[in-house]
Amino acid sequence: MTSITENLAHTASAADLSATGNNLVAAGVDEAIESFLGPAAQTFSNIVFFELQIGSLGIPLIVVWLMAAAVFITFYLRFQPITGLRYSVGIIRGRFTRKTDPGQVSSFQALATELSGTVGLGNIAGVAVAITIGGPGAALWIIIFGFFAMTVKMAEATLGVKYRQINEDGSVSGGPMYYLRAGLAEVGRPKLGKFLAGFYALTAVLGVIGAGNLFQANQAAAIIVQATGSDDSFFADKLWLIGAIIAALTALVILGGIKKIGQWTSRLTPLMAILYFVSIIVILVLNAGQIPHAFALMFTGAFSSSGVAGGAVGVAIVGIQRALFSNAAGIGSAGMAHAASKTTKPATEGFVAMWEPLIDSVIICTLTSLAIITTGLYTESTEDGIGLTAQAFGEVSSWFPYLLTIAVVLFAFSTILAYGYYGQQALGYLTKNSKAADKAYQIFWILAVIVGASMSLDSVIAFSDAIFFLMAFPNLLGIYFLARILRLEILRLRKRIDAGVMKEITPVELQVGMGDHEPTPEQIRAAEAGRRRKRDKLRDVRDTLRRKKLERKKAAD
Repeated sequence: MTSITENLAHTASAADLSATGNNLVAAGVDEAIESFLGPAAQTFSNIVFFELQIGSLGIPLIVVWLMAAAVFITFYLRFQPITGLRYSVGIIRGRFTRKTDPGQVSSFQALATELSGTVGLGNIAGVAVAITIGGPGAALWIIIFGFFAMTVKMAEATLGVKYRQINEDGSVSGGPMYYLRAGLAEVGRPKLGKFLAGFYALTAVLGVIGAGNLFQANQAAAIIVQATGSDDSFFADKLWLIGAIIAALTALVILGGIKKIGQWTSRLTPLMAILYFVSIIVILVLNAGQIPHAFALMFTGAFSSSGVAGGAVGVAIVGIQRALFSNAAGIGSAGMAHAASKTTKPATEGFVAMWEPLIDSVIICTLTSLAIITTGLYTESTEDGIGLTAQAFGEVSSWFPYLLTIAVVLFAFSTILAYGYYGQQALGYLTKNSKAADKAYQIFWILAVIVGASMSLDSVIAFSDAIFFLMAFPNLLGIYFLARILRLEILRLRKRIDAGVMKEITPVELQVGMGDHEPTPEQIRAAEAGRRRKRDKLRDVRDTLRRKKLERKKAAD
C-alpha cells in the first residue's frame, strides 16, 4: 500500500503546475540531469525521509522528530502561544526597542522576512494535497500542529538573538550555526556544538537552493504560463525570459543586503497576504452556508478511521507533515531572520516569531482549507495541489484565478529573497564572513533563478529538499540542550513586563517602530554617552568592591 510520504513527497511534484512546467522544458536536458542525479537523489531522499512501518502505515521519522520537539518545547515553556501572545503586540510595533540598539532591521521587518520564506505554495498547494489525500480532517491537524510550531519559532528566534555576532561594520551574523556553537559551549559541550554548527551551516547552504530558489522560480514561471494560455502562451517556449525578469528583480533587492530585503518583504508580505485573504473571503462568502458543515467535516474527519491509509493516525500524519513542513518550524530560519533585529533583549524576538506559524499554518491554511472544502471540489475534481486551489478560485469567476496567479508569484519572489539571505548567513559562518564568498553566492543565487524557471530539475530539488529537512536534526538537538537557558530568557522577560520594569521607550522618536528605524546622529551620540556612563558606573562599583575587599583583608591580618 502506498505510504503517506510517497503520496506527499514534494507537494509541488503532485501539483498540476509541475506537470505543466515539465511539458514546457527541454526533454533532452531533463533526461541527462535525471540519469546523472536521479538515483543518487532518490537514495539520499529515502535516507532522510526514512519511514517507520506500522502495519500498512509509513511514518517518516523526520516528522516524528519535528513533532516531538514542538510538543516538548510548548509544554516546557508553559504554553506561551496561549499565555504569552499578548506580550508580543507592543514588541512587534517596536515600542520596547531603541533605534540605537544593535541590529539592522525592526522586529516587524524580521517577522515579514520570515513570513516571506514560509507563507507560500505550502499554504496553497500543500493544503490542497493534504485534503486530497487525508480528507478534511487533515486540515484540522495542520491547524493543531501549527499551534505547537509557534513555540519552536519562539525558541529559534530567542536563541538567534542571544548568541548572534555583531560585526565591526555593524552587520549581524546569526542563526542556528552561532547558537549551536556558542550555546553548547556555554553548557559544557563545545566539541558537539562546533560539529553541529558546521553540519547545520553546510546543509543550510545547499538545502535552501532547491526549496527556496529553484522550486520557487519554477512554479512562478509555470503558473504565469498557465495563466497566459498554457501551450499557446507567449512564454511557453521562453521560460528563461520569466526567470530573467525575476532574477533582475531579485538582484535589485538581494544585493542590498538584509536591510533592503527587510524593506521589500515588509511591503510585499502584507500586500500578498491581504490579496490572498480577500480572495478567499470572497469564496467563503459565496459558500457561507457550507462553512459550518466544512468545520464539522474537519473535526469528524480528523479522528476518522477510514479514508486514508492508517485511519485516524494516517490523517494526523498527513496534516502534521504539511503543517510542520510548510511553516519550516525546526529548520532554524527564524533564528537567522530575527538575529538581525534591533534589540538588546533576546526574548523579545521570541514573542514576535510566535506569530509566524499562527499566520502561516493556522490562519492562512484554515482559510485555504475552508475554500476547498466548502466548494466540495476535493471530492469530484481530478486536480490536486495548486490546481485544486485554482479550481476553487474559478468557482467565483473565470478571471478570479488570475488573483491566485498574482499571489503565487509574489509568494515565490518573497521566498527567493528570504532564503537567499539564509543561504548567505550559513555561507558566512563557513567562510568567516568572507565578502568575496558572499558576493559570489549572491551572483550564483540570482543566476539560479533563471535555471530554476527554465528547467525541470526534479532530482536536484528532491536532493535539496532532503538536505533542507536534514537541517532540523542539529537545530532541534541544540534546542534540547539549550532548553533551560531558553526558558529563563522567556520567563524573565515576561516578569519584567508584568512588574513594570520593562517600559515603552521614550521619547517615541527613539522607538524602532515598524517603518524607519535608522537613528539620527544626535541619537547615536546620546546612546554612546549613555553607554559610557554605564561603563564608568560599573567600573566605579567594581573599584569600590575591590577596595572594600582589600580593607577587610587588611583588617583580618
